Amino acid sequence: MPHSPMTQSREVRLTSRPHGLPQAANFEIATTPLPPPGEGEVQVKNLFMSVDPYMRGRMYDRPSYVPPFEIGKALQGGAVGEVCASNSAAFRPGDLVSSMLGWREAFNAPPQYLQKIDAQGLPPQTFLGAAGMTGMTAWAGLTKIAGVKAGDTVFVSAAAGAVGQIVCQIAKLKGATVIGSAGGAEKCAWLRDLGVDQVIDYKAEPDLTAALGRAAPKGIDVYFENVGGEHLVAALNAARPFARFALCGMISNYNDTEPQPGPSNIIMAVGKRLRLQGFIVSDYFDQTDAFVSDMTAWIRAGQVKWRESIDNGIEAAPNAFLKLFTGENIGKMLVKLD
Repeated sequence: MPHSPMTQSREVRLTSRPHGLPQAANFEIATTPLPPPGEGEVQVKNLFMSVDPYMRGRMYDRPSYVPPFEIGKALQGGAVGEVCASNSAAFRPGDLVSSMLGWREAFNAPPQYLQKIDAQGLPPQTFLGAAGMTGMTAWAGLTKIAGVKAGDTVFVSAAAGAVGQIVCQIAKLKGATVIGSAGGAEKCAWLRDLGVDQVIDYKAEPDLTAALGRAAPKGIDVYFENVGGEHLVAALNAARPFARFALCGMISNYNDTEPQPGPSNIIMAVGKRLRLQGFIVSDYFDQTDAFVSDMTAWIRAGQVKWRESIDNGIEAAPNAFLKLFTGENIGKMLVKLD
């Protein structure tokens, strides 16, 4: 039974730009009226919203590949929801949709802002994780940027995170040996459950470069970068000639108040003839069908699994975001909306 149309919506707004690690005071929960959808519009009640590290970059007032969040306005992020009223022939009540209009309980929008989802029996939040942008980030970075192939040794930082857990499994499916780094016993146990060949608990290692050297004595061919800092230093040291680095993110630097010096060993990229390439998942949206085909087949065959960390209620969203930077989440961080 579809949800009834909404008359108001709570949303998360940015009240000030964080300096360093974001604080609860940088956010507020506000209630706004929600009129019936206008001509051609669709009203959606969000069911789950995605909580992602890249959102920290949008909290700065600076040019980037996406505009910064506006003070006093609702944040934006990935969400899956259900159509509860429609004045568009393209959607009807009960349809499951994805959008970038998360961080609010409900909204009205033109149909071009929505993508209809065929859940195929999967839980709706899967389309924010393994079967959504998170999974596509892992797939694109590993297969299109790094060109992973059978016999490669692949090092993954933040390997128990939303993207990292999928990277590890795709790499194994492609015939690679996988080394994953994560912080803490629970996260490392999860990586072993996924079949990761060598697991490094970076919080327990006084020297990450030495730990990676023990895990990969012959070096690495691929590095999937989510962290930066000492992980990048270690990867440069361990890289074999012509290794490929897919630079997805560097969360260790997102809250820096001053620029950090680059890796002291970056010169190794020259002699080793390394390829270091950053990427944004939207660069590969034209290959969505190929990703969906691969991921759907793997999920149906039971070859890809995932963990989620789910907090409940819109009021939990700011703290859920902060958990990304304190390492409290395992797998995909989500907020389930009431």
